Amino acid sequence: MLFRCQPGYELHLERELRPLGLVMSDNGGGWLQTPDASGAPADLCFAHSALPSSVEITGESVNALAARIADFFLESARSERFEGEWPLSFDCAGNLDGLGRRADAVEKAFCELLRKRMSRVARLAAPGFRAPGAQRGLFVCLTDFQRALVSRERISYGQRRMADDPLAPSRSYLKVEEAYGIIGREPAPGETVIDLGAAPGGWSYSAAKRGARVVAVDNGPLKAGALDNPLITHLQQDAFRFDPVAAQGRAADWLFCDLVEDPHHVLENILLPWLERRWCQRYIVNLKFGRVDPAALLKEARARIPSARIRHLYHDREEFTLVG
Repeated sequence: MLFRCQPGYELHLERELRPLGLVMSDNGGGWLQTPDASGAPADLCFAHSALPSSVEITGESVNALAARIADFFLESARSERFEGEWPLSFDCAGNLDGLGRRADAVEKAFCELLRKRMSRVARLAAPGFRAPGAQRGLFVCLTDFQRALVSRERISYGQRRMADDPLAPSRSYLKVEEAYGIIGREPAPGETVIDLGAAPGGWSYSAAKRGARVVAVDNGPLKAGALDNPLITHLQQDAFRFDPVAAQGRAADWLFCDLVEDPHHVLENILLPWLERRWCQRYIVNLKFGRVDPAALLKEARARIPSARIRHLYHDREEFTLVG
């Protein structure tokens, strides 16, 4: 089974998999493999996707790789009916220069072969991002120029690269945009959002552009699209002391929190009290693990808030994001 993660976080993923009985047999930049070929766990933090029962296919050239992948697909699909769109994904793992171009070339050659041999099936292929969960299609990951790991199944944990916005005050905007896909919901017009530790306002701007009313709580200044935004009220207050019921007479629809603080302090003094007091309906909260053991923090967060989905997002660094 092949697991994909953000490059540089392979050992964090290995530590997450080990208690589940999954032992790493091979790894590289942004991926690791286990000898167990059974179904992938439904909920992982550091994995971005998993390919159960992946098969190794090798070839010295683009055409050789494409031909062998096509043979694998056609044999596995021999008795399968394709009634609608099916996901097709070719990508690469690792930091080898030019490997992405190699993956694109193999995909192009594969698609040409598929059009010749199964034209109707080829027309139904749908490249690109698919929703979180289990999918059946064809998923190909090149780990070097002559080797691909291929599967008909993929588990997606929801992480994906987001498009930037020139009015966004900071790159943290991308994290909350990505987190909406994990929770399966976005702030809506008329909803209220409390953004603790808001400055310079990336998360507040994201909610306001969807029509939500935002209270941005931070002693620092807002910038760019968050500055003087008519839907954003900026309060220069202590995020740890903020009470939404006292401030606005009711609980919030959303809690946002991306504070550069000790993660245990954020968990114990913001997220848990807000949930216990029912101060929000939904939440997106980041916990920074740069100075603590991430495996221990992940275990604690899962034990304290078992309903949360916890993900190391594509746009996260030394942090993970809790949504619920």
